[in-house]
Amino acid sequence: MRFFNKIKVQTPESVELEFTLAGIGNRALALLVDYVIWGCILFVFLVVWGILASQLPRYIQSKNLELWLTAISMVIAFAMYVGYFVFFETLWQGQTPGKRYAKVRVIREDGQPAGLSQALLRSLLRPIDDFLSIGMLLIILGKREKRLGDWVAGTLVVQNDRPIVAATFQTSQQATPLATELLATAEISQLLPDDFAVIREYLQRRSLMETKARSELSLQLARQTRQIIGLQDLPFQMTPDLFLEAVYLAYQQQ
Repeated sequence: MRFFNKIKVQTPESVELEFTLAGIGNRALALLVDYVIWGCILFVFLVVWGILASQLPRYIQSKNLELWLTAISMVIAFAMYVGYFVFFETLWQGQTPGKRYAKVRVIREDGQPAGLSQALLRSLLRPIDDFLSIGMLLIILGKREKRLGDWVAGTLVVQNDRPIVAATFQTSQQATPLATELLATAEISQLLPDDFAVIREYLQRRSLMETKARSELSLQLARQTRQIIGLQDLPFQMTPDLFLEAVYLAYQQQ
């Protein structure tokens, strides 16, 4: 395995993005932080469960009560284990508290954020990956640094880089004040680095596109971006290109 191994993926918009894979060190750090947090949650649950279980024999007389309570607690603990990773990776766009601390995140193989189904598959297979360090071996030996859960879910774990580079294209004068307005009215921070990269790639290549293709793609990107940053509608004076230019500038200024 090479340190800082890079990988290129193609988005649904036919834009090629380059990511730096997280690597075994960052992934181990993220998992350690997550296990410490999850362990604290589990400890609180077991204390509360133990208190409740100690009171049940007063109300329920059964020879198998202790066995049932143990089985139920194990099921709940496993659900909490799976639910921890599913909840955060879905809510935080591929990150858990540990991944956020280690500055890595989960994405799909097409560069899009991981969703509920990917997070669920990864979490259900995590115990197998952890058993005898199978996941670690797969990460170290594989070129794409994927554990079993990643292979099944079709995901990658990458560093959470911000691909901000100097623009090689001109932006209109109107885009600058509109960018300032977007910073105040929209949730620019919801844009992921690869969302920004797609917008940048379009703005760089638009002059080479045919008019119809450019119009369709700019409108599609503008609609997707509007939804991500939480805008209901575009101001009437904004064309899709002007809006994307303003978002591009706002992202760099945040």
